[in-house]
Amino acid sequence: MYKARLREKFDEALRAVLPIVAIVLVLCFTVAPTSTGVMMAFLVGGVLLTVGMMFFSLGAELSMTVMGERMGAQMTRSKKLWFILPLGFLLGFLVTISEPDLQVLAEQVQAVPPRVLILSVAVGVGLFVCIAFLRMLISVSLQQLLIVFYLIIFILAFFVPQSFLALAFDAGGVTTGPMTVPFIIALGVGVCSIRSDSNAASDSFGLVALGSIGPIIAVMLLVLIYRPEAGEYVVDVIPQVDQSIALGRLFVEAVPEYLADMALSLGPIALFFAVFELLWLKLDRRTLARIGVGLLYTYVGLVLFLTGVGVGFMPAGSLLGETLAGSSFRGILIPVGMLIGYFIVKAEPAVYVLMKQVEELTDGAISGKAMQRSLSLGVALSVGLAMVRVLSGVSILWLIIPGYALALIMSFFVPRIFTAIAFDSGGVASGPMTATFLLPLSVGACVALGGNVLSDAFGMVAMVAMTPLITIQGLGLIYRLREKRRVAEAPAPILPGLGDGDIIEL
Repeated sequence: MYKARLREKFDEALRAVLPIVAIVLVLCFTVAPTSTGVMMAFLVGGVLLTVGMMFFSLGAELSMTVMGERMGAQMTRSKKLWFILPLGFLLGFLVTISEPDLQVLAEQVQAVPPRVLILSVAVGVGLFVCIAFLRMLISVSLQQLLIVFYLIIFILAFFVPQSFLALAFDAGGVTTGPMTVPFIIALGVGVCSIRSDSNAASDSFGLVALGSIGPIIAVMLLVLIYRPEAGEYVVDVIPQVDQSIALGRLFVEAVPEYLADMALSLGPIALFFAVFELLWLKLDRRTLARIGVGLLYTYVGLVLFLTGVGVGFMPAGSLLGETLAGSSFRGILIPVGMLIGYFIVKAEPAVYVLMKQVEELTDGAISGKAMQRSLSLGVALSVGLAMVRVLSGVSILWLIIPGYALALIMSFFVPRIFTAIAFDSGGVASGPMTATFLLPLSVGACVALGGNVLSDAFGMVAMVAMTPLITIQGLGLIYRLREKRRVAEAPAPILPGLGDGDIIEL
């Protein structure tokens, strides 16, 4: 039944993954010598990643998107804030705890207990989902909220220890991963679907943007309250294998852990939806069957995807960064990082979900290809700047503050829907591929250079989340200028049957 669609999704995934594999292989055969075992693990990881993206992309369309839209619409239809806000908080809390990227980040930072960090971030997301719901229900300007909350963030940043600044900004990026984005975007669409005003479509975006702010503030407040004395980073041990059986065992042994993690991730959301269905939705059997198949595809896809990137891509990224930084031409890290960043955004599963949503809600006015190209340029720029930080040790505030200031200034000159999509895109671009390949790339380089990993290498996710705000709004400026030119060049309407000298009486 879904054979043709699976083939289409496989082609998309293959086009996204092949450029990254090709770049890494060229580097390994030229300037970055790598052991055969690590290279083979990387290639097997690429296969698993491709197949996982195929299943996840189709599964998200069949299940997460439908579930989010139906639940969001039903919640809003009640028109009772005491019902909508607690449910919004609970959904934001559950989906954040389910996010695999956040769990990976929390396990790597030992200065704060992982459970404390995860729960703090989840509370932050839950609160800001409530704020996002209120904004959509009463049609408050997203621009005003973004200015206020980012002003609060930058004030707090001057009181947070330097070692934890990058971690705080990274937390905002990792919470908007493959689990969170499809569900939260669909919730926003569902909430705004019962509105009939002209701003309903643009207000349906922005939920991911506000959801990304909550974790940043939550981690900053946690650090100020918890006051950890020093930050530590746990460097992953790169496994060395010398035969095919050992290589296969490496992946097979990792699968049960990801099976359990994804069951814990999808379980609460599926259970919450089941309760919602029994009490309020009452969907037909065919729709429920599609959602069930979609959840199965999502589960299988995420397990394969995370196994591929965790076992194959993460060690390769770390070793590649360490090798390039330890060579005599370490400056090559900047162009190599930019090239990988340009293509890696195409391999982020949640990007395709957002692209499809944008095309549908704008009736094709914003094409998926133009948006993807803008995202790729933004991520390439951000990875280049992140590599400059690794090489120079410059504080992340010197890049984050001007970047967000420029993005907020641009919001005054572009259509409001572009601002909402841009700030959503920042969270979407910084997904599992960034956390499990680009971040290890910068960590490996930082370790080779003897820098501070938490302050210099961390911040990669934050940089990737920032630059799309500028490039997507740049797309909005081009769109606005073209619309003005089109209106100016449009011929004046001519009434049929009238000559140039005729007088019209009103």
